[in-house]
Amino acid sequence: MLKGKHIILGITGSIAAYKAAYLLRLLIKQGAEVQVVMTPAGKEFITPVTLSSLSGKPVVSEFFTANTGEWHSHVDLGLWADAMIIAPATASTIGKMANGIADNMLVTTYLSCKAPVFVAPAMDLDMYAHASTQRNLELLKSYGNHIIEPATGELASHLTGKGRMEEPERIVAVLDRFFDSTQPLRGKRVVITAGPTYEKIDPVRFIGNYSSGKMGFALAEACAQAGAEVVLVAGPVSLCERHAAIHRIDVESAEEMYRATVAEYDRADIAIMCAAVADYAPETVSDVKLKRTLEERVLRLKPNPDIAAELGRRKRTGQLLVGFALETNDEESNARAKMEKKNLDFIVLNSLRDAGAGFRCDTNKVTVIGREGSSVEIPCKPKAEVAADIVDILARYISGEK
Repeated sequence: MLKGKHIILGITGSIAAYKAAYLLRLLIKQGAEVQVVMTPAGKEFITPVTLSSLSGKPVVSEFFTANTGEWHSHVDLGLWADAMIIAPATASTIGKMANGIADNMLVTTYLSCKAPVFVAPAMDLDMYAHASTQRNLELLKSYGNHIIEPATGELASHLTGKGRMEEPERIVAVLDRFFDSTQPLRGKRVVITAGPTYEKIDPVRFIGNYSSGKMGFALAEACAQAGAEVVLVAGPVSLCERHAAIHRIDVESAEEMYRATVAEYDRADIAIMCAAVADYAPETVSDVKLKRTLEERVLRLKPNPDIAAELGRRKRTGQLLVGFALETNDEESNARAKMEKKNLDFIVLNSLRDAGAGFRCDTNKVTVIGREGSSVEIPCKPKAEVAADIVDILARYISGEK
């Protein structure tokens, strides 16, 4: 999708600037024509010679070249581009972009750019979490810019947290999806929950269930293949996401899944609640392993937060909320009651009485029930194919084919 596209690659003064060389190389391999624009601080981390060698174009950093007097027009660059990507984007540059402080070539080019702009933040975790940075990012979003969320991991400070610039392969995938107009979920943000939750009794024991997470992960892959940006909130599972458009958040308990999902929901177009969330958690958790005795032990349970019900309460016009129901009796009536109670638009029903369906299986057999009365049966087949069918139903609903 990037072949022949004109891309401005903005590079700022971050240690993550070394990744820009890999990103530039990937864009060139995809067939894009790339013009690098750097801040003066960016040149302290990676040389213009390296970047111009990869792009085949002189790097632009100043408004004019002192020894030749050549003027670099930020207006012309802004008109030339099909997209602009700032990667890495420091807190300083994000602040300047958000507030219109045009004191360097990169920010003036950004302010002149008529094309979509993508921003890949890179900074230490406390800088990223600071209220001013978050406010500036929200301002950039309100202007229509696309924020490519940073990853969590070890940072240059040797601390671990959120702030790592997203990997070049994933950034290219974001751009590729943006320009692929044939994808039915292009431009959509989807939040998916997957897997079980574990509710601790003590440091070695927990209340859980048999969910493997396979259905949720299959849905995440299917949504990403359909062009969506996916946030996958995953309980404790031994699975790996493959698609570059999937941003994974690992959680363990229902409370952790609740907080992570609610935090992502406001920016979502679609939410799919596929996780098998524990309804109850121990009222108290022992700090040490409980020893075996001959006496009975009573375990008091408290209700966990109802994630789907909370999202249903928060749901705004235009958001699509999908739930799952695993039933053992009165399947359809129980599923429809759950859909109404939790304000879902669709519910995906499967039964433990169906062979090849339910927990741990590589296959599934489901019925997709719509609130407006529709009902589509999907026969037993691999979960990846079931997920693709579910996504196709949702995409047709969004497009108006109800």
